[in-house]
Amino acid sequence: MKTFEMKTVIHFGDNSLERLKVIPYKRVLIITDPFIANGDMIDLITAPLKSGGIQYDLFTDVVPDAPIGKIAEGVKKFLEYQPEAVIAVGGGSAIDSSKAIREFALKINNYGKVGLIAIPTTSGTGSEVTSFAVVNDTDAQVKYPLVSDSLTADEAILDAELVRSVPASVTADTGMDVFTHALESYVSTDHNEFSAALAEKAIEICGVFLLRAYLDGNDMHARQKMHVASCLAGLSFNTAGLGITHSMAHQLGAMFHIPHGRANAMLLPHIVEFNANINKHSKSQKEYLPAVKRYSNIAHVLGLSNYNKVMSVRSLVNWIQFMQKEMNIPLTIQEMKTITPDVYFAAIDRMAEAALADACTATNPRVPTKEDIVKIYTKLWSF
Repeated sequence: MKTFEMKTVIHFGDNSLERLKVIPYKRVLIITDPFIANGDMIDLITAPLKSGGIQYDLFTDVVPDAPIGKIAEGVKKFLEYQPEAVIAVGGGSAIDSSKAIREFALKINNYGKVGLIAIPTTSGTGSEVTSFAVVNDTDAQVKYPLVSDSLTADEAILDAELVRSVPASVTADTGMDVFTHALESYVSTDHNEFSAALAEKAIEICGVFLLRAYLDGNDMHARQKMHVASCLAGLSFNTAGLGITHSMAHQLGAMFHIPHGRANAMLLPHIVEFNANINKHSKSQKEYLPAVKRYSNIAHVLGLSNYNKVMSVRSLVNWIQFMQKEMNIPLTIQEMKTITPDVYFAAIDRMAEAALADACTATNPRVPTKEDIVKIYTKLWSF
């Protein structure tokens, strides 16, 4: 038996933030980062709270990749303030931090249910509807995915006004994160009809609106569409899981601080080729791996279908690389010019071990060996 469940109530479209006036809480803790807290954007959150007569305090010491030390500071703030709900405002780091802070605080002092409202300010992680959070052990240089239904937000508010000012480079990285979430969940070993439908729609939206949002940040129609696509992809992978693109990207982020969406985008063409096992002898194969058909379906969704499955998979790889080039995402580590070859290649063995142990690896459509992971990391250095 399989089960599909949506635990998060989603508010979206124009004026979605008006929901904050009528939330069923009277005392909330806003968790966000200093950039949002010190800018005009925070007023979009606090104004409706004030209008609704809701008390609030802020914890603003959120930094990228949710370090364990910062989570501990947030837990201390939570226990001191004792809110009825947490409002997470920001990208994946802020929402993941909020999930972890609430989870750990309630384990220390469980004084009843505390709500979680997630308000994403980037269109990428889908964290507002997932039961996942990633925390970072900066000393060990390892990222740990947390998985629990209790991490899932009660409500999500998707208001594109919050992503209007997102820089083009971040739009590109987070947009390819959306695409990667959808594609990996679509070919996951745990995919089902519900997750597949959500993934297909997210991919269709990316195909039409991602480049538009990148080229013109004031195209609010494209912004809103990508905001919804991010949520759809999150719902998809929350039930179906992901794959080794994420497992390997987690290590690149932990070791070299490469933004998560960018690491996903750089790895994705190589992972598609690995999962499909497409090579120069593929046309003579009588049977293909199951992922080949599913990748071919996605090529069709994007309007890339070719006259056979092998060419369809190749066209999908080419489309991903086309999007990278159009949005100035590096195709290789060498192209970034921020990491020396000695440092990178010295880290590959350790990253491969950690990627194999990563929770996302379990649902990858093709079971990788350590040698497979090492080979992909090696190819990622340069063409």
